[in-house]
Amino acid sequence: MIEKMSFLNISGPKADIDRVALQYLSKYEIELENALSELKTEENLTPYVQSNPYKDTLTMVSKMRRYLDSSVEFPDNGHCPDDPDDFIHNLYHKFMEIQDQRTALKTQREDLREKLKVIEPFRPLDFDIGSVLHYQFIKFRFGRISKDYYHKLEKYVYEDLDAIFLRGGEDASYVYGVYFVSLPLVDKIDTIFTSLHFERVFIPADFTGKPSESCAALEQQIEDITTEIDDLRQKMVKMITDNGEDLQNACRYITTRSDNFDIRKLAACTDEKHQAFYILCGWMSSRDTADFQKEVENDPNVFVVVDDDRTKFFSSPPVKLKNPKLIRPFELFVRMYGLPSPSEIDPTPFIAITYTFIFGVMFGDVGQGIFLILVGLLIYKKKKADLAAIISMAGVFSTIFGFMFGSFFGFENVIQPVWLRPIKAMTTLPFIGKLNTIFIVTIAFGMFLIILSMILHIINGIRAKDPGETWFDANGLAGLIFYGGVVMVLVLYMSGKTLPGTIVLLVMFIVPLVLIALKEPLTYALEHRKNPNPTSVGMFITEAFFELFEMLLSYFSNTLSFVRIGAFAVSHAAMMEVVLMLAGAEAGTPNWVGVVLGNLFVIGMEGLIVGIQVLRLEYYEMFSRFYKGGGREFKPFIRHTGK
Repeated sequence: MIEKMSFLNISGPKADIDRVALQYLSKYEIELENALSELKTEENLTPYVQSNPYKDTLTMVSKMRRYLDSSVEFPDNGHCPDDPDDFIHNLYHKFMEIQDQRTALKTQREDLREKLKVIEPFRPLDFDIGSVLHYQFIKFRFGRISKDYYHKLEKYVYEDLDAIFLRGGEDASYVYGVYFVSLPLVDKIDTIFTSLHFERVFIPADFTGKPSESCAALEQQIEDITTEIDDLRQKMVKMITDNGEDLQNACRYITTRSDNFDIRKLAACTDEKHQAFYILCGWMSSRDTADFQKEVENDPNVFVVVDDDRTKFFSSPPVKLKNPKLIRPFELFVRMYGLPSPSEIDPTPFIAITYTFIFGVMFGDVGQGIFLILVGLLIYKKKKADLAAIISMAGVFSTIFGFMFGSFFGFENVIQPVWLRPIKAMTTLPFIGKLNTIFIVTIAFGMFLIILSMILHIINGIRAKDPGETWFDANGLAGLIFYGGVVMVLVLYMSGKTLPGTIVLLVMFIVPLVLIALKEPLTYALEHRKNPNPTSVGMFITEAFFELFEMLLSYFSNTLSFVRIGAFAVSHAAMMEVVLMLAGAEAGTPNWVGVVLGNLFVIGMEGLIVGIQVLRLEYYEMFSRFYKGGGREFKPFIRHTGK
């Protein structure tokens, strides 16, 4: 059901807003609106401008909580440090001291990695870099050359080159090395290597020893620093975890006050008799409103006005669903389609009953139904997933219809059917002949659901005070009389009973169609309004004709759409026959591994398809007839999970 909402104006001395938020509003769920934009009739309103003093503290907490040991749980025991803000700041100071040490070490490690990156390609060179860097009469050039040009160097140039090239390491594209040349020939050799696209690499002057020794020393330093960084991180984790309980409780304390402080963003201020007042406004359930008013009635600094005159504010009431725990998971499907508007019926009970019932018919098997119940319950216990609860409840009806069909994990010789076997049961109809009984029953059931959807549409139309939707719509009273008349005639004809007289049939069929065709002008007449966009008589008749044709076609197609319920019941039984046949069950020596795997396959694949098909029936064949889903969700400033 939809909880009735009330619009509240709460006001009091400006300096008292924190006390009111903490003492009263934190106990209730209220969706606050922006007071400046909602209160149209009030004058001289100004925004409540003030920076949140808890913002920086919460940022500190957020940084520290990343280092909490996730394996340790800290229950909310209500105990909090004497000065939560001071506790957080002191702990953050110690935290940042360690963090600064880690940052400095990380910077040092990056510098070492850059040096290693420079010297690493020259690791194979077997000489002391320090001595080379101080040559006076021999010039050297460290660098790299692409492999293509290196081969040209070896093949065409090197024998006549007055220089020595020592090859180092290589990668996918380049060969690294160093060439040595006497001082007088430097310019000539540099020109040759430049023409070969030799790229110089400058070695820092502080390198000593062989490149392999320098690389090993750098790698060891990087490893030592990494270990030190990890040790500091573990020190941080231990420090934060040791203070985890106090940190969590202090965080809850600060978060509550921060949330309460943020109420100012939606508040307005006004001056009256040289005294500043705050004004808050928002939506609260009528039950909470009554409790809230009772609690503040003796507080001289809190003034509450429940405003039912909706012309004074812009927003429409938000929607808060309140259903029994058993069917609450089905609110998931309602939210997927759209929440009901305040004037609509909450379709959660409707979809809870019809979805599970139809699923059971389409997927009737005792063993597989029990499997769905257990798996759904297990997942729901661990994850609290609404879809898992829906699966479990659908499994209940699968089990029930499994008994009705006499199926146990596909075996039809274990239990006797209470009703029928979907594949074998046949019924003879006039002018049609033999037809599967389950098809006939599901079409009749579909007619019942369509009629029920029309009745819900009429109720929604009455609640919305919309005469056109209530009386003249294809899903309103006129449509109900027409479709109900067709259903009645079919039932009487198929059962061999006498049909109503011609005049009665004309009234039942022709009059509703005329009313549906004249829906627009009749609605304007009842509402005493003029049509703002009148059309010519010819155009009106043409539009009405095609709309009626489309309506009749939709009645027919929507009714036949429910055949899929019976079709899936038959296909489920047929698929299990195939599984058992492949597993050798018909021969009397079943392969139990094949039986188990086949059942799991059917549960997974066909269960998913059936679940989607049932949801399609709900949305397109039923919801579309009576439900618009134009409501907006109730979003309280502070949500209480227990409500």
